[in-house]
Amino acid sequence: MVSMLRTLAILNQKGGVGKTTVTLGLASAAADANRRVLVVDLDPQAATTWVLGIDPAGLEGSVADVLSTKNAPLSRIVQRSSWSDYIDVLPSTSAVQELESGRSKRLRRALTAVESDYEAVLIDCPPSLGNLTRSALTASRHAIVVVEPSALGLRGIGGVADLIDDVWDATNPDLELAGVVLNRVPAVSREAERRIDELARIVGREAIWSPAVPQRVVFNQAVGERRSIHSFGSRAAEPIAVFDSLWRKVRGTIRSATG
Repeated sequence: MVSMLRTLAILNQKGGVGKTTVTLGLASAAADANRRVLVVDLDPQAATTWVLGIDPAGLEGSVADVLSTKNAPLSRIVQRSSWSDYIDVLPSTSAVQELESGRSKRLRRALTAVESDYEAVLIDCPPSLGNLTRSALTASRHAIVVVEPSALGLRGIGGVADLIDDVWDATNPDLELAGVVLNRVPAVSREAERRIDELARIVGREAIWSPAVPQRVVFNQAVGERRSIHSFGSRAAEPIAVFDSLWRKVRGTIRSATG
């Protein structure tokens, strides 16, 4: 089986922890560095697709075609983002539903043909640990878990780790946990500090990537205006610096995998 060295699944089973924020922030940083990325939207809500400037209602093809049809041609499905010529999108629509078992390798087969065209392929997973997320992990070399440092945000981390182990054992022996990204971290919060310590006990301190993504209103504004975080310039200086640093970590992870 071909090893997908540049593909990363961004996941957590809990909704609202900011998987889409992290995916979009990394794509924004990549484009700002003139690096080509493919963003794969696996969430039936298609929020990532919409924020990247593509209307899901007007699509003739989507990732649903890749998941439901053998050898679906990506050249007719992948769209150019409105943000940048450096960002392509494999879009989602409401037609993307949970796969029946046995089809988890179709996304991997499709991405194999295009992965080398990009610096990275970023898969934004749905908020579940069902077959769509399993498909993403089967297609990826690296898993990035997004966590909000709160009591609810940490729920289910064990389930995520179990799924990664299960996919590693069943369909993708090259899969590895690249790291955990902390999102929506308040400037000062003893509760957040306690939850980060709890997370470190679960996954290991070395697995938690730094810097953390701060809690900032500008992220909501960026989504509402369908803009990249880098387009806000000095108004988003700290978030931009954070995602530039996290993008460098992604590139370092990929370079380590490619040798």
